[in-house]
Amino acid sequence: MPDGQAGHEKTITSFCAALAGVNMIYGSGMLELGMTFSLEQMVIDNDIIRMERKSMEGIPVNDETLAVEATKEIGVGNDFIAHPSTMENIDLASDPVVFDRLMLGDWRNNGYKDAAEVAHDIVEDVLKNHTVAPVPEDIVAEWKKITEKADQAYLKKAAAEENE
Repeated sequence: MPDGQAGHEKTITSFCAALAGVNMIYGSGMLELGMTFSLEQMVIDNDIIRMERKSMEGIPVNDETLAVEATKEIGVGNDFIAHPSTMENIDLASDPVVFDRLMLGDWRNNGYKDAAEVAHDIVEDVLKNHTVAPVPEDIVAEWKKITEKADQAYLKKAAAEENE
């Protein structure tokens, strides 16, 4: 089931692949070595992979991200957590959808939802509200050309083999 262990395992295995430079992470939504599939796990995995891809981009280093002005204003060794620049830059490393960064009181006020429950809400919303845009006609026409060409090549090859 989508839980802390599954999230940890997915993060470790997918992040190692990301560090190795792959361009596609396999297994989103899969549990039990692919014997079970969960839409909620797929939403969680998507969040994990988005965060990993963001971290692979690197972190910008400039006066804003180094909080140069905030450091001058507050002073070295003082509390930066409450400074507006901290919250403005908190999502630079990643901007998760499932995993929230709420303080305990805010999390309680939002209904105590864990990652699997948040993912379930997202799944329900997608199933209820998502609409797929139609494929543009020029692309459909190109697909038909490709299919017809492949069909003709197959038929030609099959006829040649039959005549042998």
